[in-house]
Amino acid sequence: MTLRDLAFAGRTLRKSPIFALTAALTIALGIGASTAIFSVANAVLLRPIPYKDPDRLVIASSDMRNRNVRDFPFSNEDFIDMRDATKDAFQDMAGVFTFRNILLKEDGTPEQVRSAVVTTNFFRLVGAKIVLGRDFIDADGLPQPAPPPGVAQPGAPAPPQLPIMAVLSYEYFQRRYGLNPSAIGQVMLTDGPFRPQIAGVLAPGFQLYFPSSANTEPAPEVWIANRLGYDNANRNGVSIRAVGRLRDGVSLERAQAAADNVAAEARKNFLIERTAGYAIRVEPMRRHLVSEVRPAILALMGAVIFLLLIACANVANLLLVRASLRERELAVRAAIGASWWHLARQMLAEAFLLAAIGSVAGLALAWFGIHELLVIAPANLPRLDTIRIDSAVLAFTALAGLLAAVIFGMASAWRASRPDVMNVLRGSSRNEGLASGGLLRKLVVVTEVGLSFVLLIGSGLMFRSFLELQRIDPGFDPRGLLTFQVLGIGNPARAKPEERTAFMHQIQDRLRAITGVQSVAASVPFPLAGGFSPIRWGTEEALSDPGKFQAVDFQIVLPGYFESMHSPLIAGRIFTDADNVPGRNVVVIDQQLADKAFPHQSAVGKRILIRIRTPEAEWVEVIGVVAHQRDESLAERGREQVYFADAFVGAGAARQWAIRTAGDPAKYGSDVRAAIKAVDPRLLVTEMLPMDTLLERAQAGTRFSLLLIGVFAVIAALLASVGLYGVLATVVRQRTAEIGVRMTLGAGPSQIFQLIVGQGLRLTAAGVVVGLIAAFALTRAMTTMLVGVKASDPATFATIAAIFFLIAGIASWLPAWRAASLDPTAALREE
Repeated sequence: MTLRDLAFAGRTLRKSPIFALTAALTIALGIGASTAIFSVANAVLLRPIPYKDPDRLVIASSDMRNRNVRDFPFSNEDFIDMRDATKDAFQDMAGVFTFRNILLKEDGTPEQVRSAVVTTNFFRLVGAKIVLGRDFIDADGLPQPAPPPGVAQPGAPAPPQLPIMAVLSYEYFQRRYGLNPSAIGQVMLTDGPFRPQIAGVLAPGFQLYFPSSANTEPAPEVWIANRLGYDNANRNGVSIRAVGRLRDGVSLERAQAAADNVAAEARKNFLIERTAGYAIRVEPMRRHLVSEVRPAILALMGAVIFLLLIACANVANLLLVRASLRERELAVRAAIGASWWHLARQMLAEAFLLAAIGSVAGLALAWFGIHELLVIAPANLPRLDTIRIDSAVLAFTALAGLLAAVIFGMASAWRASRPDVMNVLRGSSRNEGLASGGLLRKLVVVTEVGLSFVLLIGSGLMFRSFLELQRIDPGFDPRGLLTFQVLGIGNPARAKPEERTAFMHQIQDRLRAITGVQSVAASVPFPLAGGFSPIRWGTEEALSDPGKFQAVDFQIVLPGYFESMHSPLIAGRIFTDADNVPGRNVVVIDQQLADKAFPHQSAVGKRILIRIRTPEAEWVEVIGVVAHQRDESLAERGREQVYFADAFVGAGAARQWAIRTAGDPAKYGSDVRAAIKAVDPRLLVTEMLPMDTLLERAQAGTRFSLLLIGVFAVIAALLASVGLYGVLATVVRQRTAEIGVRMTLGAGPSQIFQLIVGQGLRLTAAGVVVGLIAAFALTRAMTTMLVGVKASDPATFATIAAIFFLIAGIASWLPAWRAASLDPTAALREE
């Protein structure tokens, strides 16, 4: 193909501007959508994590297989054992966990700071750069000195404590200290004894990369050196997420085998690990990061590829019709000596020119689409800030355009390169060329219909899932609830439990006094806000067989929580102020736990074993049973739940609050902040959101996939209907003489109408059959995205088939109406 061919193609397309514009826009839609979604897939699934040698980085997670617990953090002891025992497989291993705390500015104003605690080798392991000051050194991670043996005498001085060293993020250092180098070495003020000393500053943009289910902060502002202690007798405190770097030449399988040996040794030596089915899973860091979102992104990528194929089929049909209409011209060219390759090259040149125009327009559509995607993308989509049009995306667009040109250009090129010169030149009808190539056009339409049907099925399944999400009862009433977090309750000034209890009462009373506030709740964690982790529970049989212990999620709540949340009480009673005192070993459990622990009997008054505040499980009495709450996700029912009063684990733990209001909860924000400040100006109110917003976030992933697949399916259905219309319109033109003869011999308009519509419906039926077979096979990949509906849901398949036949009927109506309206005399005269 030469520039001369392209120039000739350009002149030819200028003579048919409507055709050229239609074809280019069709391709632009397919390439624009596929480029936009590829930009997401590229950023999330393909682009390397910006760490040193990221392909050798792995995440090690612990699983409790007998309790159905996955991706659990490590205790200090288990992390140290694993790090020390796997040195043959791992060059190094580091640990991290994140939290939020309060730091004080010079004027005493509190601010919430995202913080991380890391082992001293963490930054070296991932290749993070220190731009000011120094990195952590091994001495920064030495354990704090233990108190002297024996019983400490009252008033005896405590052993001197080693300093807590910190490295700041560049962004926090800029915001808080104005990039002033003299801040290095300063001690940061907090509302407690924990006061880190600044050692260095990270390079800009450094982040952590874990899936959202790990509950880690992606961009900590203060990084603190972990002074790892080791208490072999108590491995219950878990917090550490482990990152390892494989040694050169060590495969993932060998690293997994080393981790398996460590887990086996732990099961051999420790009862809890043995009865829980403790295991260590090693996974490449990038795969671990995207484990939650990979199915949805791959499904979306598959959807846009289908859309691109449909667009190509549509343009191929347009080019086939165009080649048929130009068959006399091509025959003349062949008659005067043009070779088959010369004729094919002309059609390919037009195809490549249309693809180039469509690619440029598609890139513009993709740029706009990416901005819209960032607005509606769910929060659990990692690396959102890196989604952009880069060289990889540009290469994809160019390749998509090239493949599109080949796909839709080859059919027309093949058709144009083989004109039947004698028959075409001998034919007198101006519709003679349309009589050939009809089968190929029909096959293209059947393909379009089949591909579109698959997309519509996917859209229908996502729509059914979204409807199911709307029907799910979360176990509480989200309407009228304003949620927020209060930090600073555990101030050392309130060291005694009774002081913290009284302080919590003050906050409750101030919030209740706000006009329009009906009730007040406090909890940690809070439903749909994240932070849940399991603890052990069991019945009496677990005393003799520890393998009977199972996992349960827990919440620490203030009395009034269930009333404020409108959580139904099923049996017994809920907490009162009398239960919120030290020494009251009573709990409330949900219906799911009650059914599991005490099937076919009342759980009220029964006892269960719980491990939360002591190394071993202790007995607690069940005083009430409430409805199950959806804590982590609306899509998943989740684990059983047990509720403790705030004082059970030490008053002041419940830091996440909610008020139930008479009107719009969003309007109460300023009143809430004023009430909290009136109790103590050092308290900090953060993360204030209506409960409805948390509920919407819980549906964001399904809504995101539904919206995109739905849009792609609608475009695909429109393109398929346009393709069907084009074929039928061509059939009417091709069979004008035949229709005239039929009408002359007595066929009525209704019979002609039925003839054309019937042909359209037959093509549609063939496409739907192809689509059904493909959909049954392909929609199984969507199983993890669906809620309350099977991938082979008969109602969805039947409904979409009916909708598609309706679309086909509409697309067939206009050509059929034109055929039925023909004047037979005029039709015969025209031919």
